[in-house]
Amino acid sequence: MQRLQEQGITDQRVLDRIRTVPRHLFMDEALATRAYEDTALPIGFGQTISQPFVVAKMTEALLAGGGIEKVLEIGTGCGYQTAVLSPLVKTIYTLERIDPLLKRARRTLRELRIRNVNFRHDDGNIGWPARAPFDGILLTAAPHSVPQALFDQLRLGGRLIAPVGPEGRQELFRYVKGETRNERHSLGPVSFVPLVSGLQR
Repeated sequence: MQRLQEQGITDQRVLDRIRTVPRHLFMDEALATRAYEDTALPIGFGQTISQPFVVAKMTEALLAGGGIEKVLEIGTGCGYQTAVLSPLVKTIYTLERIDPLLKRARRTLRELRIRNVNFRHDDGNIGWPARAPFDGILLTAAPHSVPQALFDQLRLGGRLIAPVGPEGRQELFRYVKGETRNERHSLGPVSFVPLVSGLQR
């Protein structure tokens, strides 16, 4: 945790979650010995589990300023980001396009008795309009630009955290939805898998 604090994470609730969530449960046994390294690791299907620092940074950016109770997560992946965020908000709606990953994440989160998460096998580019508006939206894969559909599902004053850009040139942004335009703040360079369309069974 000291390393994350040295890297600029200050929200104690986030630091506590990173410390207590058993990251090894979210990856294959073969990689479990590396679970607590601050690095991204493969989880199958060309996807990765994000490094703890990036998960902490995105969670802190989403929560900063308060008022975040209902969150849409685009890209459930293995469910690690979901688990970190779950006790810090009221409800999470999470979308994953790769069905086997979604099933595995649901199972892992159930084992951890995390109950405030709603799962859906769907294309993250279209969001979850039936459950909108959301106080916050978190993308765990990088679009070239954030789909307008996601901004449309964010409440006024809501926050959207997303890595944006092509591979090798991605930047993490925090957007705040305004009446006529969205404020955008850079949180630094990152490396994520791309946000793609379509479903995989």
